[in-house]
Amino acid sequence: MDALQLLPSDRNARPARMAPLAKLPVFWALEGKRAIVAGGSDAAAWKAELLAACGAEVHVYAGELNDTFATLMQDDGRFRHHKEHWSTSAFEGAAIAIADCEDDEAAAAFFDAACSAGVPVNVIDNPKYCQFQFGSIVNRSPVVVAISTDGAAPILAQAIRRRIETLLPPSLKSWAALAHSIRDKVNARVSPGAPRRAFWENFVDRAFGAAPEAETEAGLLADAGRIATKNTSSSGRVTLVGAGPGDAELLTLKAVRALQAADVILFDDLVSDEVLELARREAKRMLVGKRGGRTSCKQEDINAMMIQLAKAGKRVVRLKSGDPMIFGRAGEEIACLERQGIPVDVVPGITSASAMAARLGVSLTHRDHAQAVRFVTGHSRLGDLPEHLDWQNLAEPRTTTIFYMGGRTAGQICARLLAAGMDSATPAVVMSAVTRSDERRWIGTVGDLADAVERIGVDNPILIGVGQAFSEARSGVESPARWPAPEWGQPRALAV
Repeated sequence: MDALQLLPSDRNARPARMAPLAKLPVFWALEGKRAIVAGGSDAAAWKAELLAACGAEVHVYAGELNDTFATLMQDDGRFRHHKEHWSTSAFEGAAIAIADCEDDEAAAAFFDAACSAGVPVNVIDNPKYCQFQFGSIVNRSPVVVAISTDGAAPILAQAIRRRIETLLPPSLKSWAALAHSIRDKVNARVSPGAPRRAFWENFVDRAFGAAPEAETEAGLLADAGRIATKNTSSSGRVTLVGAGPGDAELLTLKAVRALQAADVILFDDLVSDEVLELARREAKRMLVGKRGGRTSCKQEDINAMMIQLAKAGKRVVRLKSGDPMIFGRAGEEIACLERQGIPVDVVPGITSASAMAARLGVSLTHRDHAQAVRFVTGHSRLGDLPEHLDWQNLAEPRTTTIFYMGGRTAGQICARLLAAGMDSATPAVVMSAVTRSDERRWIGTVGDLADAVERIGVDNPILIGVGQAFSEARSGVESPARWPAPEWGQPRALAV
């Protein structure tokens, strides 16, 4: 089959590759450009210092300057102080204009004058007179990160900046400068496409490695030479990545790196849009959904597609919901790829059972309730319960059992457990769309499982948990006055 063909699915149309943006983030070159700042306040001084840091020639129009501004003027030759009030002639040849105005009338006058001169303008703390906004900045120049909340929550932007500061080592500044200095030399040594990608991805691994200061230009260029001599025409590989239950914040860092390095992403129908949003923008995304009871892509077609793409030199990410190694058919795919000599590795993800336990606030192996935990499929190749399950063992009350894909067989699961001797009052839970915005949960007993699934519905993936460990499951409802505390024998469905 054609590996570039999107496979059929009845899933709703996905959003555009780029979600809507409140503002366009732009990094503006101001080296040697004329910049206008009106006002002598602290706010104006900060903006003037920012412009000067970008290499602009800053012309300040203010009768008086505060102490901060006066110090800047003494220490930096890129400032020009004009004691007169700004005039329309001040905007001639300017690249940017900023003002700190006392009132709306002064702001409107400055804004109109800048716009008439065709100069982008920002009036500090007055959004209606701003054509652009300043973000909160993380400075590892030439690496610069700017955060914007569209003016809605500056404190939030500052909190985000603090978090990013902890993620980016100070040495990133020197690594970025090194990348800038060797780019032309690397391009001359290494051909475009997969070889050049391989070099720069190795560069990034070193920049964020355990000893980020240890590299030299000579060592990197030697690596470029080695990569250039390799035969990379068939250097494709496949990475099976666990996307977790849906919440993008539950992805591992390694999973995010794999998504950022991918050429092609073959994703399951259950992978959330939030997870896909973290993928490399240039990566081709192909839906290969497999859902019980719905039109699905055949496993053989997925295997053939991975082989064809990898042999074409592509880095393929097979993105699976949950953990690839838990009911994800990873074993079949790994065996198929290895028979073709295609490198394959696995990035584990958080399986839905673990996410369910976290959401319910229970330990699946609580020592007072369970000595073991097991994951059981509730769905065979034929769409019914698997034939060879040991129901006597599954009815053991001191073991926690999680049934995956058991929505359509919940009634049979209940009947088999009770027939094997399980007490109908044994605690049980049912959850759908775990960690997602439409998550639903039910807390009750084994005897009411069939009714619970009927009430929750099977449009979303269903997990069924059985065992004494769930006797302490919490409802998760934010308003306790709305719902009474759980009582076994009085099940209820909850939308969270």
